[in-house]
Amino acid sequence: MSSTMLQIESVLFSIVMAVYFASTILYFVYIAVKKEAVSRMAVIVQILGLLLHTAALILRGTAAGRLPLTNQYEFATSFSWGICLVSLIFILKFKFPVLGAFASPVNLLIIGYAAMQSKEVHELMPALQSNWLGFHVSTAIIAYGSFGVSFVLGIIFLLRDRMTEQGGFLDQHIPNKEKLDTIAYRSVALGLLFLSLTIVTGAIWAENAWGSYWSWDPKETWSLVTWIIYAIYLHLRIRNGWKGKTAAVFAVIGFICVLFTYIGVNTLLPGVHSYK
Repeated sequence: MSSTMLQIESVLFSIVMAVYFASTILYFVYIAVKKEAVSRMAVIVQILGLLLHTAALILRGTAAGRLPLTNQYEFATSFSWGICLVSLIFILKFKFPVLGAFASPVNLLIIGYAAMQSKEVHELMPALQSNWLGFHVSTAIIAYGSFGVSFVLGIIFLLRDRMTEQGGFLDQHIPNKEKLDTIAYRSVALGLLFLSLTIVTGAIWAENAWGSYWSWDPKETWSLVTWIIYAIYLHLRIRNGWKGKTAAVFAVIGFICVLFTYIGVNTLLPGVHSYK
């Protein structure tokens, strides 16, 4: 039964990749042909991809008998799911389909990375057999997804003047810089909240598993570095009204640290948090 579910999950994963690719193409076509009907189609296809992706994750978890969050493949595909979810929320909330043309390629890169990983189901080591697993890793997924969206918004902010012309299509469909800055701020705030929960739940879990709240493992260290970068961003914004280009650059740098925390640390600085 579990092998059948894993086979179905593998097929669904391939379908999800194709649907996300189709959504990306539709977002690009929307910008090219400037038809609102195409943007609505792109959003619908993205929603379909998210639903199929959710089904694939549920199948994976059911087949494995645990949450699908414990190896390189599982976290990467869940990371992709988080970016898709958060970007979709921002697209719908702010009526901002152009965001999809920038967020979807990032999502494709993450799920493409997942596709290159082993899909083999591994038994959990004793230290990971804890209820804290769900809290810790799921908050990391939402945090990373939010930071991915703030990265995209930072890129849009930095490129806006070059992409738009007064009264042109993109000028009308990309929020002004002040609103872009505000949306990015909300995305960073959401991400930092969940990253804080990730670190706190991880510390509690570590104490239960290894008898120490903090061991300066490479992933712990880089998670802290990432948290500090985004905390500085929010602190300077709230205390000093810090906005504009420098804030956008900070959002871009922060996400680069997120990617290094996830991919770079696993590859170059293995430790107790390294995914297989």
